[in-house]
Amino acid sequence: MNNSRMLLIAPMAIFGGAGIVLYFYFIYAPGGGPFHENLVPELIGFCIEGFFLVGLLTLVQASRERARKKELWLSLRGVLRGVLSHVDIAFLSPNTEPTDTKMLEEDKEIVAHYMKELRDNRLNLRAMTSLKKESIENLELAKDMIPVAAQLSAQHMRWWVAIVDSMRQLSKSQDREQIEQSLYLMLENMNEFDGLDLN
Repeated sequence: MNNSRMLLIAPMAIFGGAGIVLYFYFIYAPGGGPFHENLVPELIGFCIEGFFLVGLLTLVQASRERARKKELWLSLRGVLRGVLSHVDIAFLSPNTEPTDTKMLEEDKEIVAHYMKELRDNRLNLRAMTSLKKESIENLELAKDMIPVAAQLSAQHMRWWVAIVDSMRQLSKSQDREQIEQSLYLMLENMNEFDGLDLN
């Protein structure tokens, strides 16, 4: 659990615990006196308000953090869209439309589908040339996105570096075997990257 989450959960625990103690004190302690009759109910109310206020802030912060990480993840997947688009076209059945751009960027299952296609089929020369050219053009941008991946987590950064390395291998491949091996490795790394938790 990270420090920012602990800083929000700790006050909730304090307010909740204090409220419960004061409630039982008010119910079971002998009555009488201004402290018991006036101050204790006020303190109970204060604890309840504090508990729900901190809880609301926790939910808002968690929601914003999830949205921010989702945007970072989408920006990273957007860098890979060109490669995925060329893979999609390479295995496109006759008389079918290419996969929608949004699906290429957001669908986590699509990479596993392309891995299966690559295992079962061979790339033609045009597809190999297009994929190599795309990897050359996007390699520097992918490298520049390593700090963005690091903002998600150390694991995300590790797999993004692996993606960049396999993209570099693809850009330098000279024959069919090298191209297909490098592409499959890149898809494997993408699949691992997609499988990581954003929370």
